[in-house]
Amino acid sequence: MRIALYPGSFDPITNGHLDVINRGRRIFDKVVVAVATNAAKEPLFTAEERVALIEENLVDRPNIEVVAFDGLIVDLAEQINAVALIRGLRAVSDFEHEFQMAQMNRHLDEKIETIFLMPNEQFFFTSSNLVKQVFKFTDREKRLIPANVHAALSEKFGHPK
Repeated sequence: MRIALYPGSFDPITNGHLDVINRGRRIFDKVVVAVATNAAKEPLFTAEERVALIEENLVDRPNIEVVAFDGLIVDLAEQINAVALIRGLRAVSDFEHEFQMAQMNRHLDEKIETIFLMPNEQFFFTSSNLVKQVFKFTDREKRLIPANVHAALSEKFGHPK
């Protein structure tokens, strides 16, 4: 079984993330979505909340698993026998950071390949941070995020239902 690992903070998950997950599951037998519990980032949602928001959008996809993790992604990849890391690329601005991470991961474990996948062009400009910035002022963004994320963000930012 060819397993890929898609790590990220997913704070929150966007439709762009879901698009990359779906692209990855067409290539690999199983995709494990790894939610980073990196406390240094001070996420809006807890790791448990982020895992639940992701799982709710993947209930009909048996070849996808969602886990929380803390530590080096290459260590988790080795534990689950992943052959590749999936990374999403939206624009050229993402490339330098992603390239550096891929090279470090290769340095740490040369058996793990990094695969870059681009989401559909309608999601190129989307990021979790941009979505959160919009929700500070309004809850009207609905096309870039799943419905459960819209509801969760509205609740976090105190928007009326």
